[in-house]
Amino acid sequence: MEKSIVWFRNDLRIEDNKSLSEACKNSELVIGVYFLDPEAFKVGKFGFKKTGKFRAKFLLESLQELRDNLKKLNISLLVSRHKPASKFAELAERFKITSLYLQKEWTQEEINALKKVSSILPDLVNVKAHYNQFLYHPEDIPFAAFQKIPQVFTEFRKKCEKYVEVRTVIPIPEKFPKENLLSNVPKLPTLNELGFEDFETDPRSAFPFKGGENQAKNRLKHYFWETKKLAFYKKTRNGLLGTDYSSKFSPWLANGSISPTLIYREVKKFEAEVTKNEDTYWLVFELLWRDFFKYISLKHGNEIFKVGGILKKKYSWGNDEHIKNSWIQGKTTEDFVNANMKELAQTGFMSNRGRQNVCSFWSKELQQDWRIGAAYFESMLIDYDVHSNWGNWMYMSGVGNDPRDRKFNIKSQAERYDPAGKYQQTWLQERLF
Repeated sequence: MEKSIVWFRNDLRIEDNKSLSEACKNSELVIGVYFLDPEAFKVGKFGFKKTGKFRAKFLLESLQELRDNLKKLNISLLVSRHKPASKFAELAERFKITSLYLQKEWTQEEINALKKVSSILPDLVNVKAHYNQFLYHPEDIPFAAFQKIPQVFTEFRKKCEKYVEVRTVIPIPEKFPKENLLSNVPKLPTLNELGFEDFETDPRSAFPFKGGENQAKNRLKHYFWETKKLAFYKKTRNGLLGTDYSSKFSPWLANGSISPTLIYREVKKFEAEVTKNEDTYWLVFELLWRDFFKYISLKHGNEIFKVGGILKKKYSWGNDEHIKNSWIQGKTTEDFVNANMKELAQTGFMSNRGRQNVCSFWSKELQQDWRIGAAYFESMLIDYDVHSNWGNWMYMSGVGNDPRDRKFNIKSQAERYDPAGKYQQTWLQERLF
């Protein structure tokens, strides 16, 4: 039998977790580890901290819940604030590890981290990586290779829907003997120790929820079964105010507190027991968009971070500090953009409709380097996902997967989606408390 470490990254859950499941099946000893890598909290090349306070707090909440859930299985979760490569040799030696299980990631920083870890691990340790963040698994998609992934979403979606079956949810592993638990596991660091001041959630926030697998499942239960809001999802999804205009699953999906497969299976159950309509389908449709951007980054690699995007387009982008500050602070010529940017600054969240408008305004109206906008979102968003964020920014900036290269008319968007100006009033009026 193996002695294994499960290296958690963006898969902070115990249900539908391939790495955890396989490790538990094959091992006599299992230890979980998560690295709050100092690199993730440094200022990037565009001047923003890679992880800001909103996502940092949500991550700590998610890790606490993961630790609690693993403890119920008699598995310990060690959380380290060191670089992974600096600790793995010591862990492997201390626990006589023979296997390292982890979710497969393919963007450059994650590849580099794994290469460094692999280079210092003893030869006896087998590294076993699994794809576990897709709705449609890479082994099942109807394309001979990632290079054959279509550039247009509709073509990708239709082929997948026709030929691919979504896999079943992997059950929570069986409990280990009590002896598997480690004694004296250090507490999680505080937000303060990560370099941030603690804060209260803004009462206006559309995302007042906490991180963690249990919280994600509670949200699913509320949105599907208690309020049955799923039955109206497509009609309300372009909303701007309140917690229930959309599912709000994206932050938990981003750090893997919940899997798209579990959500999909719950949609199917809802369709069987409550109603099946365009709205229920549309939630799956949005999960497919998430898949699509992951496959686009698998296909194009680091091109998604380059100024020309995957189309290698040559635009003369600006990089004006005054324009950037006006956009970030919500002091542009467009109130609808300003309201959305203030919401982001105060809460770490913004509606899908808002994101499309502020992206379009930044890249198409202000004609500023789209990567600056993408890096700002990376820092601020609770639900930052490398593939969706950079994929959507390319899409909205004319260097990605939009065959129409559209530009939003901000004023008509505001009139359509905020006709009474309630959203703009909520975020643009001065708070008296």
